[in-house]
Amino acid sequence: MSEPATYRARFINAISAVPAEAWNQLQGTDYPFHRHEFLSALEDSGCIGGNTGWSPLHLLLEHQTDGRLLAAMPMYQKINSEGEFVFDFAWANAYHQAGLQYYPKLVAAVPFTPATCNCILYSHDAPDSPDYLRAKLIQVATAQAKEHGISSLHLLFPTLEEQQSFNQLDLLSRKDCQFHWHNQGYSDFDDFLNRFKSKKRKEVRRERRKVSEAGIRYDIVEGNEMSDALWDAIAPLYSSTFIMRGRAPYLTPKFFKQLSNTLPQSIVVIIGYKDDTAVATAICFRSSNALYGRYWGADGLYDSLHFETCYYQGIEYCIREKISLFEPGTQGEHKIARGFIPTETFSAHWINNERFANAIDNYLKEESRQIEAYMESVHDHLPYKLTDPSMNNSES
Repeated sequence: MSEPATYRARFINAISAVPAEAWNQLQGTDYPFHRHEFLSALEDSGCIGGNTGWSPLHLLLEHQTDGRLLAAMPMYQKINSEGEFVFDFAWANAYHQAGLQYYPKLVAAVPFTPATCNCILYSHDAPDSPDYLRAKLIQVATAQAKEHGISSLHLLFPTLEEQQSFNQLDLLSRKDCQFHWHNQGYSDFDDFLNRFKSKKRKEVRRERRKVSEAGIRYDIVEGNEMSDALWDAIAPLYSSTFIMRGRAPYLTPKFFKQLSNTLPQSIVVIIGYKDDTAVATAICFRSSNALYGRYWGADGLYDSLHFETCYYQGIEYCIREKISLFEPGTQGEHKIARGFIPTETFSAHWINNERFANAIDNYLKEESRQIEAYMESVHDHLPYKLTDPSMNNSES
């Protein structure tokens, strides 16, 4: 494939092949998940690579003459669909039934992280527009797939701007729904709750009271305060959630410990204590304007502990820190009653086999209609009493 004279495309198998300073100047690394430090910790800790199913194949676009990094697509070659949160198991099964190989495939996403963020990073110094750079990187990636018999390319959880750009490139568009919390300038948690209908407000207060009456108190610890000993203390808590499902945690203590040293400003750990013993935790990441809930776990069953640890403590943190958005993770209709709003998420897909591409396209169009209908129906169950287009229009 020929490149314009100003560009040179190449693949790398480790993020360490790019200096951190060069990578972190790209637009899109304001999200913690695309920082050089985050991707390095994934690779250095063994969370990806080896037999994990995630093999780094990051795609770079550099200046032909001076080698400056102008754009990048963090990407992985996958031999399974684990840890992606955009489910294509049915597609893989259809390929298998047709006698075709679905794996390996290419995935442009942050491993184990269903959070909206840029799939493609670019420099403000690039001579062409972001849309051009996205098109060029996707062109190179799909050419690589065709050359090596790779079934597909999947760009997961892009921003709305990116998804609109991908739609112009004739990629298949997929829509899904998560539940996000938006800070409306609340002064404190009571101000937030005062926007609820009376019955819903009482239910939240009752849940919080049950946790408090169980003798559980909370600390919120940022990355620079997380010692190795503290990570070791909470590791069994967040591991328990995975163990109950018969699998090992995606992210290991080694990963978190490295990140505490290299990217401490992006880590927020919520820890619940009973009699000075940690009994619950929620591990979050943050940017300047968003909090991202990731992993949670508990030692024992306590009424409403999950809601307090994963939602209410995070909301209080966002209000105190004046953070505008809280993404607590995937799925979970129980989030609705706690003030989280249905929000569209996206993915874009290129399928090498034209027959399957047409079938998947038809499926995605019907799926999209179902998602839109679901989101509309969910709005009838939001707890808010205020007249607000982002909430609902009912009064208590």
